[in-house]
Amino acid sequence: MSVHPIETILPHTAPMILIDSLDSYDENTGVCSVTITPQSNFYNVDSQSVASHVGIEYVAQAIAAYANANQVDSGAKVEIGFLVSSRKYKMHCNRFALNSKLTVKVEKLYSEANGLSAFDCSIKEAGTLLVEAKINVFQPENPEQFLAEQM
Repeated sequence: MSVHPIETILPHTAPMILIDSLDSYDENTGVCSVTITPQSNFYNVDSQSVASHVGIEYVAQAIAAYANANQVDSGAKVEIGFLVSSRKYKMHCNRFALNSKLTVKVEKLYSEANGLSAFDCSIKEAGTLLVEAKINVFQPENPEQFLAEQM
């Protein structure tokens, strides 16, 4: 496992990088961290928190970080992917509170030759399960061509 600054493995630019780091990864799993601060995107000053539905983007970015770190390690470049759907997004809380240190774990369930993959995802704080999800993503072989064809 190599160390990759998060901005080098996500196909996003500030301010839309929502996760802080990719802490560990292997062929099938990735673990990322997010700390909720007043500077966090979607931070609500009144409730001093981020709504837990934003967690779907945390897990999507964790999948991208995991996938792109593995691609970079094998000599490929960072590519975009698409969040296709969630078969389940279950929230066990309404909000991620100020100063929460979230652990976002993604585990690949399967990957098809056509670029479709499914992941089992969770967001925890200090071992407590806050969100669980099954996420489907699509990474086309040639993302630029795919996007051009959609126009």
